[in-house]
Amino acid sequence: MRQNWWKILAVALLIYTLIAGLLMEAPRLPILNETIRALHFHVTMWFGMILLLIVSVYHSVKFLRTNDLSHDDQAVEFANIAIVFGVLGIATGMLWAKFTWGDYWSGDPKQNAAAIGILMYFAYLILRNSLTDNYQRARIGAIYNIFAFAAFIPLIFVLPRLTDSLHPGNGGNPGFNAYDLDSKLRMVFYPAIIGWTLFGAWIATIRIRTRRITRVMEDHFLNS
Repeated sequence: MRQNWWKILAVALLIYTLIAGLLMEAPRLPILNETIRALHFHVTMWFGMILLLIVSVYHSVKFLRTNDLSHDDQAVEFANIAIVFGVLGIATGMLWAKFTWGDYWSGDPKQNAAAIGILMYFAYLILRNSLTDNYQRARIGAIYNIFAFAAFIPLIFVLPRLTDSLHPGNGGNPGFNAYDLDSKLRMVFYPAIIGWTLFGAWIATIRIRTRRITRVMEDHFLNS
């Protein structure tokens, strides 16, 4: 029970996010109005994705240093869940954009950068699946994962700030903190980030155990 406290916390925080994010009083901001509630699902998923990718890159580095496949298991599965969060983040962002900007996809620099970033990680999965040797797949995948993350961060955080963007905090637009003076959003925003991150880590650990069991069974059949 003590080892599962963080799983219980993840569920509790996500339940709180769902209820408070939809029902709690939200600040009445120009244009956004009630759609500001999407912040707790769209943006927080992307923050969770970034944190999961950091864990993935850490284990890619550890594999290159130790040649231990257990680190590769963690690298790929944390990346898998991060990609799912990224896709969900884009989907929720498109719904939000429809009601605030008038279209699901407006060609906003940050939208385009997010899509390119996700495609980079799809390529990571395709590259891994094209290789059959476990160690070769892990080594090449680790190198790709590190460089993909190094390109991904400036792609979605730096480049959109260098041009006009509809997103808050980009292209001269003020961030949420600039006009959300009562900070009501923070009461849900920060717990949501923690909740999504812990939930993603939970799913990743289940998939890691499954991957390891599958590899052991494959090795057993090959050696029998």
